[in-house]
Amino acid sequence: MTYTPKSIVLLGCFDTKAADFAFLRECILAHGETVITINTGIYTGTAVGFPVDFDANEVALAGGHTLSSLRERADRGHAVDVMGRGAAGILTRLCEAGKLKAVIGMGGGGGTYMAIAAMQAVPLGIPKICLSTVASKDLSRQIGSKDITMMPSVVDVAGLNSISRMLIRQAAAAICGMANAGATAEEAAQAPAGRIAVTMFGNTTACVTACADLLKCRGYEVFVFHANGVGGQTMESLIREGCFDGVLDLTTTELADELCGGICSAGPHRLEAAAECGIPQVVAPGCLDMVNFAHPDTVPERYRHRLLYSWAPDVTLMRTDEAENRQLGKLLTRKLSVSQAPVAILLPMNGVSQIDADGGFFFRPQVNQLLFQTIKETATGPVEVSEITAHINDSIFARHAVAVLQRLMGHQHD
Repeated sequence: MTYTPKSIVLLGCFDTKAADFAFLRECILAHGETVITINTGIYTGTAVGFPVDFDANEVALAGGHTLSSLRERADRGHAVDVMGRGAAGILTRLCEAGKLKAVIGMGGGGGTYMAIAAMQAVPLGIPKICLSTVASKDLSRQIGSKDITMMPSVVDVAGLNSISRMLIRQAAAAICGMANAGATAEEAAQAPAGRIAVTMFGNTTACVTACADLLKCRGYEVFVFHANGVGGQTMESLIREGCFDGVLDLTTTELADELCGGICSAGPHRLEAAAECGIPQVVAPGCLDMVNFAHPDTVPERYRHRLLYSWAPDVTLMRTDEAENRQLGKLLTRKLSVSQAPVAILLPMNGVSQIDADGGFFFRPQVNQLLFQTIKETATGPVEVSEITAHINDSIFARHAVAVLQRLMGHQHD
């Protein structure tokens, strides 16, 4: 099969929505683009009136099953999962071959799920659009950390009419425009000294702002991620895609939420990507003094007696205790001990968050000491641990963090 070097992939259930996809394909071709088509429909053949590059059987096989077995089983949920995985595998191959310029999908509930699942295989920066009947629903779990643009179809994707034609035409124009929106010559000429990922919370804003300013002055490009669960997941995903040269993980609070069931958990694999991918990193126990819940009445009953602080009407913080800090210290060092690159843990001895400062509501030095001592006792492998006689939001801590990261990256620093 021969392809044009870069094409826009058209992805969806051609069996039940042939007219809609035929029109979308025509609109994309009218913009001067070439199209690769992937059929995720399983119920009828693929005689849809336009060329199908990857038919449904090929997609099913890529998902580990035959099309006939999916039809015989007659389990729609299973079929949707298999076809989504199969389409993801095909997109992966197209990406690796350098043939993928953008991807666009279209459909209802099942079609949307398969399109989004497939798009998980496509790296950051390659445009992804899904024209969907369920675009207004909460799809955060399905989209995850991917740069997928959802566009409401308004009417069902079930035959052409004046509304669907208008929106399909707009979706085609959008994906073509996005596919050709490259960097400017000025941007391309400004190669940074390195790309640095940094984690931040409201309680570590002063520290991260100071670090970002220092890094930018030294020619680095800085990417700040809000450590609210989704932010940490996104950073980990982009680290695995090779987007960064170094990591300043100054706000590891998502570990505490994962441990205690807070609302800002980034899942069980937080703090693993840089270690596994060999990216130098500087880590601090920023905001490990707190677990995040929503309104006060959402705090689990087992925690109602604990030290709680209202950061905002819809944000209730719980102070971590001695036992949790011991567990967090061990968790931190266990994840970092397998690193394939240099790692430094910096311990801000005067407090790990804005409200964990002398006179602050969460200021509990004895609890922090248990965390710090556990980290020092359990750190192994490439992990170096330093005590900084400063609060995490003091400028001296920021300067030290940046200097250590530059050293671990093998760069000169002031």
